[in-house]
Amino acid sequence: MAPAQRSSPFVPLRQPIFRAVWFASLASNFGGLVQAVGASWMMASISPSPEMVALVQASTTLPVMLFSLASGAISDNYDRRRIMLVAQGFMLTVSIALAVFAWLGVITPWMLLSFTFLIGCGTALNNPAWQSSVGDMVPRRDVPAAVTLNSVAFNIARSVGPAIGGAIVAAAGAVAAFATNAFSYIALITVLARWQPPKVERLLPRETLFIAMGAGIRYVAMSPNIRAVILRAFAFGFGAIVGLALLPLVARDLIKGGPLTYGILLGGFGAGAVAGAFMSARLRRAMSTEALVRSTFIAYAVGILLVGSSRSIWLTMPGLFVCGACWVLALSTFNATVQLSAPRWVVGRALAIYQMATFGGMAIGSWAWGRTALHFDTDRGLQLSAIALLIGAALGLRYRLPPLEELNLDPLSRWREPKVAIDIEPRSGPVIVTIEYIIKPEDVVAFLNVMAERRRIRRRDGARHWTLLRDLTDPTLWIERYDSPTWVEYVRQNQRITKADAEIGERVRALHSGSNPPVVHRMIERQTATLPQAQASGPPTVADSLSDPARPA
Repeated sequence: MAPAQRSSPFVPLRQPIFRAVWFASLASNFGGLVQAVGASWMMASISPSPEMVALVQASTTLPVMLFSLASGAISDNYDRRRIMLVAQGFMLTVSIALAVFAWLGVITPWMLLSFTFLIGCGTALNNPAWQSSVGDMVPRRDVPAAVTLNSVAFNIARSVGPAIGGAIVAAAGAVAAFATNAFSYIALITVLARWQPPKVERLLPRETLFIAMGAGIRYVAMSPNIRAVILRAFAFGFGAIVGLALLPLVARDLIKGGPLTYGILLGGFGAGAVAGAFMSARLRRAMSTEALVRSTFIAYAVGILLVGSSRSIWLTMPGLFVCGACWVLALSTFNATVQLSAPRWVVGRALAIYQMATFGGMAIGSWAWGRTALHFDTDRGLQLSAIALLIGAALGLRYRLPPLEELNLDPLSRWREPKVAIDIEPRSGPVIVTIEYIIKPEDVVAFLNVMAERRRIRRRDGARHWTLLRDLTDPTLWIERYDSPTWVEYVRQNQRITKADAEIGERVRALHSGSNPPVVHRMIERQTATLPQAQASGPPTVADSLSDPARPA
């Protein structure tokens, strides 16, 4: 019975906090899409330029590309609930201001882009905290289903909200759409204000913003699985955004409709996305992750070609339905893969970098397809985007996505901070670590292979200047050497080792043939030339040793 429950897409809704946030997010997503319809149609009304219409999408997605990494670092170091409250309050304020300026009739194209950019900034602050909080609301095994449900919430709103938004704009103007969006934030703010997540005891001081951002970049750069996701997400965002960026032009120029037509077309896209979300669990069981994502690239290209060749809403809607299904299947798969490939200490930053890639592709794609429509026509922009999507599918031949599996990325928790014989402070450093191994000649190849993986893990978690040395007088003696900038960073690095990493350490220790465990030396660098002579208790030394042969590093 348990496996069946886990495979159900509705299991996360059994968690009260996830259920409450999910329904509140549904209302917020509804308002956001009504606002998007109002902004896009207002831009089409006040500016004849296709480029300016496409820039409405770009102005919303660009802040995510610019600021998500900093937001991810903040979400990993501070209370995620409070971050979300600040972001939601900021977007509420901006939405009210947008409604007021539109009501006064003073909105210009660049002013409209400025307001949508600010709303995008709120989204950039909110998203890493919200998405990384999913793991705080549901068990880790249910994260893929929870990510899919979040996509369902957005796309249920997309399937209904745009059509209603188009009707609101047609009946009462864009001001009513902006006001509707402002009211939609209230439910989510209320739920978040009442949520009391368990407090996690922080044993180490918080990383500074730039150090935290660097740690996130380093972790992603040294994680092949996440790198592949980021590249493919950028390619998908770049090609697939055309379906939304040029949709106002499809409604106005190809189908010869108005704001209600635009809303109905968005609803078709959203309906396809909801269908794709409900098919996702079955498709993931039937197909590998790479096969599923590659198929979404190809099917999206086919759907967008149908949209570009159609002059009837009845032909355009099926194409958009296919595009919507592919949209949610691809993005939810990317998101779940990143979440299951990153431990809790860095998941916000990993998701932020993923979002930067995805939304960066969308921002660049919105601009590129808008320019194409400006210099050629809407048809040509849609056709070229289909070619870009096929190229994105071909990238899977070289950059395959990993299987969507659940790794045990909980902290290993075996390492304990060693006792030291000299006085040091958390900021003392640099700390230099050497580990001595005795390796038989017949085990050298296996040792080098496993140490290559150990090098990646050490550097990923923060070690610097990692090297492997072999003694010239004793060929069985190998020395692993690396350093950390401070003692607290050395402690932090060892606390980041996960249970999934434990296999590498066990393989290294299995290859060690000495009668005793590998000998570990922890040393702190000292610049003896700057020490007062009176304080020296003996001959000057280059480093003070903190040796502990019985404790693994």
